Amino acid sequence: MTFTKPNRSPATFTKNRVEPAPISGICVTCLDGCPGPCEVGRSSLRGREVLYPQPYSKVTAGSEKDYPVDFSHFNIQGTCVGAIGVEADPDTATFPAVDVSTQVGAKEKIKMKIPYFTGALGSTDIARIHWESMAIAAAISGTLVVVGENVCGMDPNAEFKNGHVVRSPELERRVKTFQQWYDGYGGIIVQYNVEDGRLGVPEYAVEKLGVEIIEPKWGQGAKDIGGEVKLPSLERALQLKSRGYIVLPDPEDKVIQAAFKQGDFKEFERHSRLGMVDEAGFHKEVERLKKIGAKYVSLKTGAYRPADLARAVKYASDARIDLLTVDGAGGGTGMSPWRMMNEWGIPTVYLEGLLYQFLKRLDQKGAFIPDCAMAGGLALEDHIFKAIALAAPYIKAICLGRASMTAAMVGNTIGEMIKKGKVPADIAKYGTDVEHIFILAAKLKDQYGKDFDRIPTGTIGMLTYFDRLNAGLQQLMAGARKFALKYITRDDLTALTREASDVSGIPYVMDSDREEVDKILGS
Repeated sequence: MTFTKPNRSPATFTKNRVEPAPISGICVTCLDGCPGPCEVGRSSLRGREVLYPQPYSKVTAGSEKDYPVDFSHFNIQGTCVGAIGVEADPDTATFPAVDVSTQVGAKEKIKMKIPYFTGALGSTDIARIHWESMAIAAAISGTLVVVGENVCGMDPNAEFKNGHVVRSPELERRVKTFQQWYDGYGGIIVQYNVEDGRLGVPEYAVEKLGVEIIEPKWGQGAKDIGGEVKLPSLERALQLKSRGYIVLPDPEDKVIQAAFKQGDFKEFERHSRLGMVDEAGFHKEVERLKKIGAKYVSLKTGAYRPADLARAVKYASDARIDLLTVDGAGGGTGMSPWRMMNEWGIPTVYLEGLLYQFLKRLDQKGAFIPDCAMAGGLALEDHIFKAIALAAPYIKAICLGRASMTAAMVGNTIGEMIKKGKVPADIAKYGTDVEHIFILAAKLKDQYGKDFDRIPTGTIGMLTYFDRLNAGLQQLMAGARKFALKYITRDDLTALTREASDVSGIPYVMDSDREEVDKILGS
């Protein structure tokens, strides 16, 4: 069974001339004289440029690897008996009655109207461009929105004093955009990495901008190295090196400067440093964040080896943090090395299976269990239900990174087409203006009145997508007769293969309900 195509991908604009050898991905007959459209061939011309999905800043990318077990290998159990959370009455137990709200936090809870939130929107151009749409949508939806790493350091207009940020118009814009639409549900999270910590980003966010939720970031499911972006000018490369970032190739090298100016390459790379996690340091940092005024502390970790997940769970428990988000391999990102995105890390289902085991072990000892969120390639309502159920009762929310940005990007694109009078025919069948094309627009216009004109079409797109998720999730939960998220259990899933059952501990479909079946039929 082949799970990837290791030498070709539309993500890197590469392909094979003929069918490839399964292991190497190189064409079975590599022809002398071929211009080399495969990754090996293109790498011989452009080198490290081919590490990354293209075109940079125009795409988000997700792994194309077909993992042996994923969420499609589980089905949701339905029943025709009873109702949990409401009266078992056909006139009461209707799917619109399902409560999909949730809350997270160790002491004082952050209330959320919906059980999913955005992934981190960091310093890439695509995140910056679509921030307004996504932040407003998160605020209106009553959920969390996450400012990713390196925003202050990448802000060309940021001001620093003694190596610490004292003003960042970009981070200020991001925070204020959310705050202007915030109505008491959800919140804005500001992440930070090694460079952000050195630049004093947490202090600036809390003390100057009024941010309440700060999130140290250990990593993500798409890569296990620091954040990366491309820099289109020598000036930007020099600026960011002066701010302490790793910039490749070295923009201070005269040979490199000459090569860039004559067009040998068109972009520099900015890299962040690897975080170095240790137990004492983590607890000291959590205490420091609380002392500077952070009301909530969350932790984002990636698809590292099982021992590191155990560290995240134990440290989060001991520190009594407010939210632990675990990101499985295979999800999407603005910029990660393409092969790393496919071949590194523990995939989401496997990682969540381990997460459940580790949390349960601590739970059985009477330890504090932090509220958890799961991320990693999730997009639709069945993913949300399954990810909550797979590690129930510990999963309180789902992080939708690439999917929520896709909705915002499409909404923005269609909005621009409407302005130009160039709506595609397959969409024009609904109409040619915002109110006719976006099915939720009329409701939003009625709700917000004159402020409706301030809502970007990217926001409308994301809100409309979320509305679909809400309805779909309510339907799935009603079918399982679970009328609030807290009633979802692992018993609401069944494994369709023996391997899926082995990985997750969810009973194989043919073994499911065996004890109850014996009671009904008689042993």
